[in-house]
Amino acid sequence: MDIYEALYTTRSMRKVTSEPIPHDVQERILDAAIRAPSGSNRQPWRFLLVDDPDLRQQIATLYLDGWNQLNLARYGTVTPEFDRVRRSADYLAHHFAEVPLLLFAFGQGESGSSVYPALWSAMLAARAEGVGTTLTTVLSYNRDEVFRLLGVPADGDWRMYGCVTMGYPTGRWGVAKRLPLADVTARNCWDQSAGFTTGEPLWSGDQ
Repeated sequence: MDIYEALYTTRSMRKVTSEPIPHDVQERILDAAIRAPSGSNRQPWRFLLVDDPDLRQQIATLYLDGWNQLNLARYGTVTPEFDRVRRSADYLAHHFAEVPLLLFAFGQGESGSSVYPALWSAMLAARAEGVGTTLTTVLSYNRDEVFRLLGVPADGDWRMYGCVTMGYPTGRWGVAKRLPLADVTARNCWDQSAGFTTGEPLWSGDQ
């Protein structure tokens, strides 16, 4: 797959089938992930795959509870533009147990956030394999319960940086709509133009 196709079409895919993801596919995804940059090359990370149905169900209960807390705290009033995204996220919250594979990312110590480039590499690699992904932090609302279920050591200064849901999508890949590049980019000073004028994506799949 062309690198720009992966970059432009890797988007949150919250509606997926329950079809299992083969272990060789998982291995390629994770092997690509651990090649990502890591601060001082310390690699202070731990990746945990969850595919056990009973465990997924228990985690799904915690996820829905966290989603409900997030809605009460933040999403009482939303714009029409955001409502579509919220409905998609709500679908995931109510079908979380059906997602065939969960990828948890843990980081250790102050440099633990180095795990984020690895997570993005995993999502790009998954796109190349035809696997849809969504990065979520909703389970942080029930962190202690998640740590208990997954057997995360309590004395290792481990932090949960996110969970990536993985499954074969029911929808189609496509380029996500974004604000024009010129509206969100500056050069040398906060309110100075970056010199970009293109409003449409520079990659559309027609190249």
